[in-house]
Amino acid sequence: QVQLEESGGGLVQPGGSLTLSCTGFRSIIGIHTMGWFRQAPGKERELVARFISGDTTDYADSVKGRVTISRDNAKNTMTLQMNNLKPEDTALYYCNVYSWSRGMDYWGKGTRVIVSS
Repeated sequence: QVQLEESGGGLVQPGGSLTLSCTGFRSIIGIHTMGWFRQAPGKERELVARFISGDTTDYADSVKGRVTISRDNAKNTMTLQMNNLKPEDTALYYCNVYSWSRGMDYWGKGTRVIVSS
């Protein structure tokens, strides 16, 4: 059974940095996209950053230049390095993997990021 697990969230001051990690995708076959989404209170879930069909990356305009997605398949880990965080980055951050071969979206339970002074 696939179980994605996020870690690394927390409280950080504006301008600070956090690194989020996701594990648990080793057993998923036919991965088309893998990445990070977030959902702020009262808002819809939105894309933050993702890999598409291998190493192509896609970033939300709101985080470009501040966020870097990376992965280490050998370590079964995907990370999201976030710099110069802003209060509007406050959200629950989810790890996501979409398998084209199974036609399934896999989600973690999320890790909370709070950016506040």
